Amino acid sequence: MRKLLNVLYVTNPEAYLSRDGENVVVRVTEEEVARIPIHLLESIVAFNYIGMSPALMGLCAERKVTVSFLTEHGKFLATVHGPTSGNVLLRRQQYRLTEDEETSGMVASWLVAAKIANCRAVLQRAIRDHGSSIDVEKLRRASQRLRDSLERVAACTDLSVVRGIEGEAASVYFACFNDLIVAQKEDFAMDGRSRRPPLDNMNAMLSFLYTLLTNDMKSALETVGLDPAVGFLHRDRPGRPSLALDLIEELRSYLVDRLALSLVNRRQVSGKGFERRENRAIHMTADTRHTVISAWQRRKQDVITHPFLKEKIQIGLLPYVQALLMARYIRGDLDGYPPFFWQ
Repeated sequence: MRKLLNVLYVTNPEAYLSRDGENVVVRVTEEEVARIPIHLLESIVAFNYIGMSPALMGLCAERKVTVSFLTEHGKFLATVHGPTSGNVLLRRQQYRLTEDEETSGMVASWLVAAKIANCRAVLQRAIRDHGSSIDVEKLRRASQRLRDSLERVAACTDLSVVRGIEGEAASVYFACFNDLIVAQKEDFAMDGRSRRPPLDNMNAMLSFLYTLLTNDMKSALETVGLDPAVGFLHRDRPGRPSLALDLIEELRSYLVDRLALSLVNRRQVSGKGFERRENRAIHMTADTRHTVISAWQRRKQDVITHPFLKEKIQIGLLPYVQALLMARYIRGDLDGYPPFFWQ
């Protein structure tokens, strides 16, 4: 099993990254604040606007360390990586399968089924843990509707119908997401999912964490030799990592939603850590971004037993494991792709 390496998150907008031998050096106003050996890193995610030296970019490309640049608020800008890994035959087969409407519908149904099941598990966990302080009947009704959606999508291979079921299930799930917030209700009230821009504090945190998860998945897909831009559920669009978006669907509720709820309900973040801009968009402050990223990194260290492999792995390896299983399916080593079901 692959070793979980570190992701270097650079959140200080004044930071500049450079190379010193085999090390990544982070400087702020000419003062060295961090030095990390390149062999310890899997990727670098930079929220800064000063940048990185060409020498360090070359070292990262040589050592297969993906570099992603985002705005200070988490909007994706660009990714730098070395030569494409994997063999051309795998990618050609990926392109053939994604171009087939029936195959795309079948794979999409597997992905959406796992997404719905994991969303339902979040609701059921909330009923178990917070039954005395939430609207249990409302969540049970939503859980039943998700169960109905799960049964429908499991028997469907029509891509357009699968997308419709996924949209309906997402609406049901997020319609009761606000009920899962049991602390700091006045600061983190959420009326459905809003994106581009996020219009409340919880949506801002979810969008930020989804971006981190997407970056991890893109790196994982590159590592196993697949093209992150060509997916089954999400279709081709310039600049969109469609396959990465496909594979994070099954992981969103398990990795991101639960973490965001935990940060709020345990009061590890507060409403003071969010700001509203002129376009009504909500952004996290630098301190809150640091808190969220630190929690994200700690979460990756947790160990679970993978439901398909039956092996203990760190949660941070889930994107890589699912990317590897997708590559094995596309190559023909598996009869079907086994999505991640939270147990």
